[in-house]
Parts: sequence; C-alpha cells; structure tokens
Amino acid sequence: MNTSQNSSQNSLTTRLNQAQPYALGLFRIVVGLLFACHGAASLFGVLGGAMGGGSIPAGTWPGWYAAVIQLVGGILVLAGLGTRTAAFIASGSMAYAYFKVHQPEALFPLQNGGDTAALFCWSFALLIFTGPGALALDGLFGARNGAATRTGEEHEKQGAPIAA
Repeated sequence: MNTSQNSSQNSLTTRLNQAQPYALGLFRIVVGLLFACHGAASLFGVLGGAMGGGSIPAGTWPGWYAAVIQLVGGILVLAGLGTRTAAFIASGSMAYAYFKVHQPEALFPLQNGGDTAALFCWSFALLIFTGPGALALDGLFGARNGAATRTGEEHEKQGAPIAA
C-alpha cells in the first residue's frame, strides 16, 4: 500500500470517527421513534392499530403493559432522556416478548415472527452500552446540573474504556 492510499484511509477513518456520535444519535432517534410507534398503535389504534386493527384493552397482560413500555420508552430513547435506563427496560421487555411469545412457536426469529422483537432487543442493548450519542437531552441536563463528563484520566482510574 502506498503512502497516499494509507493517508486517505486515515483521513476517512478520522472523519468517520468524528461523525460517530451523530450516527449513534440518529440510530437512537430512529429506533426510539419506531418503538414509540408500536406502542401508540397498540394503545390508541393509530397507524394500523394493534395486530392489524384496534387497540389493546387497558390492563391486559402482557400486551397493554408492553405497549406502555413501548410508547414511554420509545419517547424517552427518541429524546435521549434517561436513555440507558429506558433502553434497559425496553430491551428486557423485548427479550421477554421474544422468549415468551415468539420462541415457543419455532427456534429461529424468521420462522417465529420474532425478528422485530430480537432487533429491538439488541438495538436497545447496544444503546445501554454506548449511551445516547449526539443530539440527546441527557447531555443538556447533565451539563446544566454540573455533571461534567469524565476525562480520559478519570476513566482509566475507574477501569472504564476510553472511546477512540
């Protein structure tokens, strides 16, 4: 590999690394919006409703509770407010949905209709570990309350990995 190719690859990697918080923020926004839409459809019968029409009766276990988690959790993740906590609850609810509703029907998500639950579960699991990325309300409230982000040195003292 010659020097100009190596330099252009380093430049591309640098630009991609600089855009990473924004790509993560966009990912969070899209996943939160889609999740909230599922909850709104189930609770209010909008966007095609629950299971092709209508809404889930209030208090019905587990569907109504799952829809509340979807709506509230989706809105919180979308806004980037309490992202990690909301993502943790949302991921758990989707794991429950997959193993309790879908997996008994067949082994693989494509066979049992659980691919959406599996994708939401793992998407939220990713957000638990990465945080909200850019354009999140978490950052606004954290800065306002004086909760400054830790420096790389503080991360190393606590044994936390430092993002590149």
